[in-house]
Formats: sequence, structure tokens, C-alpha cells
Amino acid sequence: MSNPPRLLAEDRADFARLLDEALRDTGVRQALAGPGVHRTAEQLHTKALADADTVAAPAAPEYAHYLALRTALAEHPGGTPPAGAGLFPVLTVLTPVLAGAAGLVLLLLGWLLRAAAPDLALGRSTVTAGVLALAVAAGALLVGGAGLVLTALRDAATHPGHADPQQHADLAEARDAWRTALRERALLPWLHANLAAAPATAPLPAARTAPPDLHSPGYSRAAYSSPGFSSPGAEGLTDSQGQSRPAEFTGPGYSSPDFTSPGPEGLTDDRGRPRPEGPGFTGPNEV
Repeated sequence: MSNPPRLLAEDRADFARLLDEALRDTGVRQALAGPGVHRTAEQLHTKALADADTVAAPAAPEYAHYLALRTALAEHPGGTPPAGAGLFPVLTVLTPVLAGAAGLVLLLLGWLLRAAAPDLALGRSTVTAGVLALAVAAGALLVGGAGLVLTALRDAATHPGHADPQQHADLAEARDAWRTALRERALLPWLHANLAAAPATAPLPAARTAPPDLHSPGYSRAAYSSPGFSSPGAEGLTDSQGQSRPAEFTGPGYSSPDFTSPGPEGLTDDRGRPRPEGPGFTGPNEV
């Protein structure tokens, strides 16, 4: 079937019971005990219950026939379903309504005509027609009420327990056919097909590095030492091993500038020595 019916809630108990029987089947038990990686019986049981509609799909024709018989027996336990509504029930419903409405309209119209023109014969005829229509409506209403009473008495006389035995026999036969198809064509092939599939394994967690065992032999603490800083010694700075370095830096040599005032003989030269002759000053050349 292209669109198989879904399992109803009242039929899932039969499905679970047949599933337990199929898991106890000899062929399934031998396959479960065989070597290799496969699902366990508990895993198969859980998966089959979760996918009950899919597993039971091969037995869908028998299940649809069983549902049809069961529905028919629940709706019409007497055997033959009632026929559609005939002409008489329709008339018993419509006649009082239509006749009553027509009678009221005719009476109202006739009274208006008689009030406007008392000598007019049409007003009296209209009132008479309205009275006749109301009488027909009342008669139809009485006939319809009597029919409803008779129908209620007839339905009350029909007891639900007096169903046709043949219907119960057909229903039991359809249920057995569905159960057989469900076990042989659905459950057992599904179990053998899904038995060899390996169960999904969860990913392994990442390896964690174990902390070092402080009490194990051969473990020593990490060696830490303070950095070698020292202040300058008396003679100079210390080296990387803490020993003093000789001072290699002296202050800059400064001396006062060599300036002398002019002597009695004359000015001094650029080295500060007195010149032998006096200042070489001559007057302007005379012409």
C-alpha cells in the first residue's frame, strides 16, 4: 500500500506482544548468540517499538481489512447498516415548516386586505387559505412526532449485544490474519535485517595528561635561582659572578686656559711667550 494506516493505540499492545514472541524465535536467538558485533535483544526491542509504524508496514493490507471490519461492527452492531434518509422523513420535517410559514403569511395578508377593504372577497379567501395552511402544518407536525416516537422505540428494542455472529467471526479471522502477517512478513524479516547492524559508538574522549606523581622515585622539583644582581663595589661594578671589576673610568682632564697679560716689552705670542720686539705699530706711511 502506498499510504499504510498507522497503528492505533489499542493495537500497539498486540504489536509489543508479537515483538516479544519474535525475539524468542529460534532463528533470532541463534543469530543473537552468534559471533560478531551486532545489536542486543534490548536494543532491537527498543528500536522496533520506536519505529512501530514502519516495521508493521508489510502487514498493512491485513491491518486495513481488520480496521474496516472492526469499525463497521462498532457503528452498526445489527449487521446491515441503515439506508439513507428517504422521502417520508424529509417530508415530515419540511412540511410543518413550509406550511406554517405560508399560513402565517396568508393570514397576515388577509387581515390587512380586510382592514383596507372589508367588502373585498380576496381578503376573506386569503384568510381562509392561511387557516388551511396552518392546519396542514399542525397535521404534518403530529405525523412527524409520531414517526420520531416509533423510530426511538424501534432503536431501543434493538440491543447492541444482538450483533450478527458472522460479523464477530469475520472480525476474529481478520485479526488472526493480521497478527500472522505482522509476525511472519514484518517482525521476523525486520529483526534479521537489523540484527547485523553494529550499534553506534560514542566518540572516545580526548586523552587527558595525568599530573606528575610527586611521591614517585626519581622526581625532583624544578631548580629555581634568583637573578645575579649586585651593587657596584668600592673599585667598580661587579661581573656576572659577583666579583668586583677594576675601575676603568676617570674624570676628564681639565686645565685653565693659558692667557697672559701684555708684558712690558710687548704682547705675547699664541703660546704665551713674550715677543722680542715691541708692538709693531707704525704710523701711516708718509708720502
